[in-house]
Order: sequence, then structure tokens, then C-alpha cells
Amino acid sequence: MYFYRPLGPVAALTFDLDDTLYDNGPVITRTERETLSFVQQYHPRLNEFQSPDFQRLRQQLRLEEPDIYHDVTEWRRRAVERAMLEAGLSPEEADIGSAAAMANFAKWRSRIDVPAQTHVTLARLAEKWPLVAVTNGNADPQLFGLSQYFRFVLRAGPHGRAKPYGDMYALAARQLGVPHAQVLHVGDDLTTDVAGAIRCGMQACWIMSRDDNLMQARDARLLPHLAISRLASLTALI
Repeated sequence: MYFYRPLGPVAALTFDLDDTLYDNGPVITRTERETLSFVQQYHPRLNEFQSPDFQRLRQQLRLEEPDIYHDVTEWRRRAVERAMLEAGLSPEEADIGSAAAMANFAKWRSRIDVPAQTHVTLARLAEKWPLVAVTNGNADPQLFGLSQYFRFVLRAGPHGRAKPYGDMYALAARQLGVPHAQVLHVGDDLTTDVAGAIRCGMQACWIMSRDDNLMQARDARLLPHLAISRLASLTALI
């Protein structure tokens, strides 16, 4: 555990999900593969649909609607819907098809193997502080056994702009009824988690990977209050 700023009183903890509480890389790889296969098999006109086609449609939507990225679920649904429209499906068929594709996506997206130590750590922390999940992604903690530790879950899109914007940070503090300065946000990303939380007036804990070095990190805009290499290290604060 490394301290870079004085750590003040802590009344609550907020957590990023992906790559903070579990390894998200394999989850995304499998989910992308399965969802692409679903779209290809959904209709004969989509048999040749490939990942670069999907990325092209996502980029088109981002250019047309710059703020769409704040809701990654709707962004994905709209891209699939556009793919189906381009393939010649009717608007009604594309609407039904994109909903089916997103249901399939949700199934795979939340098939996550959470390390046992994550459960142990969150359970211990939840005995002392209220915990909240704050995510830019669309994994559902209820489907992989983590919801029991959180008072509530905030997601970019439905609950405000994506981190590092302060919408969800401010909402978390407001719903918890604690001052921003007494919330410690924990996350793996130096921009969205560390800089975002600190600019919102919160304290920040950076979970660094084995190869991370804060002094050499290109995205180190603001120093965290502390940095840890294992989630379990947080129990030292109890």
C-alpha cells in the first residue's frame, strides 16, 4: 500500500467493477465472440457480418451522436439495429432483432468468475462502510454474486455521464448522504477512476497491476490518495 496524499476520514467506499473486482479481459473476449455469432445466425442476410462491420457502425453513431458513448448498452443496441436495417430487415424486425441480440449479450456479459478473495474483502469492508458500485460498463453484479455487498449500483447512461465526468460520483455521495470528501473511490483506471473521483472532490484508491508504475504511467493526470496491488489490501484500512 502506497500513500501519495493524506487520507482523510472515510465514510463510504465506491467501486469500479471491470478489472477492479475481477479480470474483465476474458469476459469481453468471450462475450464479443458469442454476440457476433448470434447476430450472424439471426438472419441469413447477416451471415457475413463481421466485427469490423460492427465497429464501423459504432463509429458512425458516435460521429452522428457524440454523447451516445455514455450509455454503452444503448450504443451497442443501436449499432446492431443499424446492421439489421442495412441488411434489409424492416424497422420492426430490426427493433425486435436488436433487443434479442442485447438479451444474448447480457447473458454472456455477466458470466463472470469472481475471485473468492473479492468476496471476502467486500464482505469485510461492508461490515464497516456502505459500499456502492459505479461503472461505465454493463455487467450486472446481481448475476455474478456481488450485488449483496452494494447499497446500490450506478451505471453510466441511466445514472449520468460516464466517468471521469462527475455525475455518478456526485449522485453516489448524495444518495449515501455523506460529504464527497469522505468517499473513497476504488478503481483500476487513472483517468476515469482516479482523476474523475478527485476532480469531484472525493478521495481515490488506485488498484495497479503487477506491471504498473505510477511515475511512468502515461495517463497519470492526478495522484491518487493511495495505491494498492491487491484488493485485499483495503482491509488494512479497517
